[in-house]
Amino acid sequence: MSEVAARPVASPCVSICALDEQDICTGCQRSVEEISRWSRMSDQQRREVLQLCHQRALAAGLILGG
Repeated sequence: MSEVAARPVASPCVSICALDEQDICTGCQRSVEEISRWSRMSDQQRREVLQLCHQRALAAGLILGG
């Protein structure tokens, strides 16, 4: 296994920790539950959360799709 593949999926935290009305972090777009479980998630679960974060950022207009 290569060194890159052996590293765990990194946290998307950008040190802007504030929750919106839906308890989603305005910095990383994770829910409170996702943030609290991150260290216990498998890499596959983390990738799924990152996909959700991307979808949330698109929906909020924080990033452009395409």
